[in-house]
Amino acid sequence: MKVAKCWKDFEILDATGGQKLERWGKILLARPDPQVVWNQPRISADWERVHAIYHRSASGGGNWEIARPLPEQWEISYRQLKFAVRPTGFKHTGLFPEQAANWDVLDELLGGCASDFEVLNLFAYTGGATLACAAAGAKVCHVDASKGMVTWARQNAQLSGLEQHPIRWIVDDCQKFVAREIRRGRSYGGVIMDPPSYGRGPGGEVWKLEDCIYDLLKEATALLDKGSRFFLLNSYTAGLSPWVMKYMLDALIVPRLGGQVLCYELGLSVSATGGVLPCGGSALWVTKSTEENIKGLQNEQ
Repeated sequence: MKVAKCWKDFEILDATGGQKLERWGKILLARPDPQVVWNQPRISADWERVHAIYHRSASGGGNWEIARPLPEQWEISYRQLKFAVRPTGFKHTGLFPEQAANWDVLDELLGGCASDFEVLNLFAYTGGATLACAAAGAKVCHVDASKGMVTWARQNAQLSGLEQHPIRWIVDDCQKFVAREIRRGRSYGGVIMDPPSYGRGPGGEVWKLEDCIYDLLKEATALLDKGSRFFLLNSYTAGLSPWVMKYMLDALIVPRLGGQVLCYELGLSVSATGGVLPCGGSALWVTKSTEENIKGLQNEQ
């Protein structure tokens, strides 16, 4: 498991009874988490100082209960990166803190990359991985179907001082974009995919990750060539474990380009107990030439 250990503006203070108590800068939020299946007594006294609590609805979705004055939006930092965060309609804040572990991996993989090295970030959301790659010196193509998320990502780039960096901001369906890039004969030095578990396309098409992932992955991996360094696939879907993702990347990339595939869970420490809360997983293909960059990751397997 890889645990994001370098956060200063975020921590899980406590977790029990289906809820986790988080500190986002100076703001305390309580949010549901399906992994928190235990029901031990609360340890942290900060439960009494929470600013907002998210309550799930039996019919789907939910709502925020505001317990203390809460800014509409505020900023947090991870190393040199800065992000605007705010409570959204479905419990999220615009950032997945556990992904910071992957941002550190990307920084290692991109060490010494050429100025024209380009990374494709699919389902790129508010740009955490995009900014990590840009800060490491790579060009980035950021693709997300939501115009609002791309606007948010561009705001994060500005906050991080990366607004002038060569980033292509694309509002498009990721599968259609990949198909067009294949027809154009494009390739990328690295590809990142963080697809949703479930969703609907602009024409009402149903997206269910387990049913759709292989076909999309087959096309996305075709955008790699002999000069590529990595392919990073993330999942929060229980049925798509890190080992399932590794199996697919092994089958789709290694016979053509060699290299190896690593897989791991992502986690976040819980300050009150010292335990680690699982938060999804990743599979990472790398070429043999980049093995030196990821020795630390290999040792964690």
